[in-house]
Amino acid sequence: MSTTTGDDLVSRAKAGDRTAFDEVVGPLIDQGFRLAFGMLHDRETAEDCVQEATVRSWRKLGNLRPGAEMRPWYLAIVANQCRTVARGRWWSVLRLEGTAGEAGSEFEDRIVRGAEVRAALRKLALDQREALVLRYYLDLSLEEVAAITSVPVGTVKSRINRGLAAMRPYFDAVEALT
Repeated sequence: MSTTTGDDLVSRAKAGDRTAFDEVVGPLIDQGFRLAFGMLHDRETAEDCVQEATVRSWRKLGNLRPGAEMRPWYLAIVANQCRTVARGRWWSVLRLEGTAGEAGSEFEDRIVRGAEVRAALRKLALDQREALVLRYYLDLSLEEVAAITSVPVGTVKSRINRGLAAMRPYFDAVEALT
């Protein structure tokens, strides 16, 4: 999608054209889901967050500054929705390990590689987890992660470094094969 076409679609969406909005946001839904799943580690909750974030982005489309890119703006809304849900997940205290069926575990392993990584990510502070998911799961630049999280690039680097350092103890050392 060229910038002119993208700007035109955003303008039409801001004017209330639902089809234009779908064309602009549609390609971002998968990235939004991967972000939400990486932050929340629950498929249904991630789907709900993306759906709610998409509705909110439709309602708040007028807040998108002219010339601003849609992807960081939309993913920031998804991340905010995930933070809201994570703070209010009282039921997570009652959740038992292993209650999800095998299909759920298989799905998680495809999105978040390996049970060890998922377990280590769950132990991180939400801001560190968010930075790692955005950077390594979605392959976003540090600048894009900073725009989505509304913090300076230096803070993003710090969150990523601290998150990686906090995860290291959860993994066994592996010798390199020669």
